[in-house]
Amino acid sequence: MDLSEFTARLDDELAVDEWRGADYAVNGLQVGPENATVGHAAFAVDGVRATFEAAADADVLVVHHGISWGGIERVTGKEYDRIATLLDNDLALYAAHLPLDAHPEYGNAARLCAHLDLTVTEPFGREGPGHVGQRGRTSDRDAYTTAELRDALITLDTGGEPVQVLDFGPDRIEDVAVLTGSGTDWLDEAREKGVDALVTGEGKQPAYHEAREAGVSVFLAGHYATETFGVRALRELVAEWGIETTYLSHPTGL
Repeated sequence: MDLSEFTARLDDELAVDEWRGADYAVNGLQVGPENATVGHAAFAVDGVRATFEAAADADVLVVHHGISWGGIERVTGKEYDRIATLLDNDLALYAAHLPLDAHPEYGNAARLCAHLDLTVTEPFGREGPGHVGQRGRTSDRDAYTTAELRDALITLDTGGEPVQVLDFGPDRIEDVAVLTGSGTDWLDEAREKGVDALVTGEGKQPAYHEAREAGVSVFLAGHYATETFGVRALRELVAEWGIETTYLSHPTGL
């Protein structure tokens, strides 16, 4: 498949144009030649030298966190080293940040809801033109206890780190907001919607008091660990196109 067609298909599926100007990350093809063929696509959460080197045998690497966040002013230092690694390996780089968070089927939050046996009830986490998370209920299983939900999250690729819990919500957890990565900025929305818990990756110091005052439990399972779902889902999609695929696990423990 031509790289241009590969890129166009992902852009269309992820509605990349709808997020233009709303995401500080640059979404879509970040590094790549005008003419190239994709026979092997690799997938990883982070676009860094370690994953670039691990993907050296692939034609394109698809990541959630790319190398261009609002543009690159100078190609020096780590930017030079990263881009040089891509060019030395003739490796294209495609990144999908908020479009992948937001996607109702392939998105990080949607797939994490499925992992937790939650039935999605509505989008959650208003951001720009849409939402970057999901709200779900335990309709197909009994309510979670705090310990049970924490144990379900420990199975993620946490790099051996524990799941932190701010245990301020009800004993029975049925209504859950899921927003991967750094999602405690949406605690006000979680309180307004009356959810029992917010599942996210990492938190900020004010989240403790905000969660306590809101009566919402917050589960911090790791930024990396909660954002492996989207790129793995895209790998499944691309495999259906007849392209060889590889997933590169590189947990950070953060």
